[in-house]
Amino acid sequence: MNTGDPEFDLAEAEFRVLRMQKKLHRWAAADPGRRFDDRANLVDDPAFLLVAWARVRGNKGARTAGVDGIAPRSVGLGAEELLERLRHDLKANLFIPQRVREKAIPKASGKIRRLGIPTTADRVVQAALKLVLEPIFEADFQPCSYGFRPKRRAQDATPRSTTLRHLPATTSGCTRRTSRHASTKSTTPP
Repeated sequence: MNTGDPEFDLAEAEFRVLRMQKKLHRWAAADPGRRFDDRANLVDDPAFLLVAWARVRGNKGARTAGVDGIAPRSVGLGAEELLERLRHDLKANLFIPQRVREKAIPKASGKIRRLGIPTTADRVVQAALKLVLEPIFEADFQPCSYGFRPKRRAQDATPRSTTLRHLPATTSGCTRRTSRHASTKSTTPP
């Protein structure tokens, strides 16, 4: 998917990203054991970075800066330079995520919720990773899985769970485990 041509507009980039996402989803659904070893070439692809940037800049949190002091909405004309630098660092394996800015938000109960605010560059890379990984993992989810999925909310699970509660477990379609597992080692002692 690497085009080598960073000169295209957002609409074309979104089209390219959507086309690749459909392929990734189709491949993942057709072969649950398939490994996607070339993910890095998609994350540093100019189209993926441009779409990721548009999502980060359009996000409600774009007015808030991380430890770098740069809010995504304030970048303006420097966006092209930011994306080129990110692409170079990702391709050269030089990208290192920065620490997050911590903000304490008081809750109604009197407790405090800690919020981590990544730097602008880290947000763009996270968004690009999401664009690549989401269609791959989405293929493994069951239709009855609602949390943290596109166009689904955990609140929608309540009516669905009421319906499923009356079906035998073997027919509910929610008993299969995902076939793609994170390649991280457990930190819990045996």
